[in-house]
Amino acid sequence: MLKNFPLKPPFFEIGPKSYLVGDEILELALAADIAAEKYGIDIIFTTPVVDIRRVAQAVKHLFVFAPHMEPIEPGRGLADILPESLVAAGAHGVMLNHCEKPLSFSVLAKTIRRAEEVGLATIVCADSIAEASAVAHLSPDIIVAEPTELIGTGNPSDMSYVQASIEAVKKIDSDILVLQGAGISCGEDVYRVIGTGAEATGSSSGIVKAPDRAKMIDEMIGAVRRAWDERRK
Repeated sequence: MLKNFPLKPPFFEIGPKSYLVGDEILELALAADIAAEKYGIDIIFTTPVVDIRRVAQAVKHLFVFAPHMEPIEPGRGLADILPESLVAAGAHGVMLNHCEKPLSFSVLAKTIRRAEEVGLATIVCADSIAEASAVAHLSPDIIVAEPTELIGTGNPSDMSYVQASIEAVKKIDSDILVLQGAGISCGEDVYRVIGTGAEATGSSSGIVKAPDRAKMIDEMIGAVRRAWDERRK
């Protein structure tokens, strides 16, 4: 865990995955950059590896994350993603163990350590509450609690899962931030999840499939702001 990682709750994660390419990714990042400044909300933008440098150089308010990396050292490793290369490209962190790029527990532990060595923050995905608890023992910066079966469905987690997953992680390490993912498709979903007690949430398909992506980003980030402010009253 990076003790000097400046991201703070409430925050939001946007990941275009492989839905978009080229200029579309940059346009999405710039829309997120505007919303981050407008609402004062930290946003992680998890961009395809080939777009990291371009996005990092274009934005001012986003935390740019890579979608994966290997726990390798400089040297051999054709086509592997070297941690040092992500840092050189301008990445702030890396997402690990997404259901589309799962890692064994031993490899995940090694990869988190390599990220720490080079100064990359880590956001680690976990399917079940039991997996979230196990991952918490590895001390990543952020754990994404998202049931795999809900990803891309437009159906968010029920509120009992939200609360139970947060409690499970915080019981192990109260410094780990917990993001509730999967199925977030509109501002109402965001508002409900943050209002229930989540520190963060995020969306991929809910944004990239929207008729107006910039408008949806604004709607979702605005919902984060409203829900968080109301919680603090």
